[in-house]
Order: sequence, then C-alpha cells, then structure tokens
Amino acid sequence: MTDHSDPPLSKPEQFKALAHPLRQRMLFVLGEREETVSRLATILDTHKGNIAHHLKVLVAAGMVEPAGSRKVRGGTEYYYRRSTGHVAIEEAHPGPAEAMLRAVSTEFTEAPGDPLLAVRHLRLTEAQARRLHDELFALAYEAEEAGEGEARYGILVGLYRQPSMPEPE
Repeated sequence: MTDHSDPPLSKPEQFKALAHPLRQRMLFVLGEREETVSRLATILDTHKGNIAHHLKVLVAAGMVEPAGSRKVRGGTEYYYRRSTGHVAIEEAHPGPAEAMLRAVSTEFTEAPGDPLLAVRHLRLTEAQARRLHDELFALAYEAEEAGEGEARYGILVGLYRQPSMPEPE
C-alpha cells in the first residue's frame, strides 16, 4: 500500500496493541490481504482463540476492521483487514517500537536470499536530518510495487537522534 496519508500511531490503545509481537505479525499479514481467524491461525501457527483475542485488541485500537463475511458449512466466516495503509511510529515509545522491531526481526531471520540490515551513526544538522527523514519516508512509501505473483519484500526505515553521551575525559 502506498497511501502515506494515515496519521502516525499516537493513541494509548494503539501502543498497547503494538506491544505484542503476534499482533505485529497479524498487521503484516492483514496489510497484504483480508483473512479469517482460521486462516490467520494457520499462517501464524497458533490457535484460533489466540488470534480471536488479539484481533479484538487490534479492532478496539482502530488498526483492524471487519471486511465482510461468508457462509461456510452452516456457520459464518468473518474477514478482517488492516485499516491503515501503513504503520508508523513517529514518537519515542519503547514498548511499541520494541514489539515492531521484534516482529521485523522474526521476518528478517526467516527471510530467504540475502537480506540487508545496516546501522550507521552520523552527525547531521537539524536541516540535514529533516531532509534525510523526508527522503527515507518517500523511498519507503513511494516505491513502485510490482504486480501480483511477485515476491514481497519488507522495508524497515528508521531515523532517530541518539541520546546524548558524556564526552570522554
């Protein structure tokens, strides 16, 4: 999804929702396609009751929404989808940031091929930092997507100011 008009996450219930790595993984799946509780349980290798509980938290936080239903063998199967185009945390909140990084770490360590993870620290002026922020945001959210059937890639973009460290004596 290339819609980057969604506001960054800021509500306490959203941060609570992000605090669990399974909910992060659910958001990854539901950002790609609509799924049912049963399919999510299969994809994420967990129990349907576990998925149902975490879906309630995500729905209450406004991050997932119902996407329809269909009759199946005398019952009703409900579909869900992510309600935002992207998930962005622009304020420093350790719980959600840690959960998001943990979920990405799981995907990263299971990724086939030659994934890239680079960390670099550099000195920037405020103007340089703002320009880099805007360029990274554009790179992440304006990249052209290939059609159906092509491999999906994850992009993790971060820019943060390091906490001040005491000068060496």
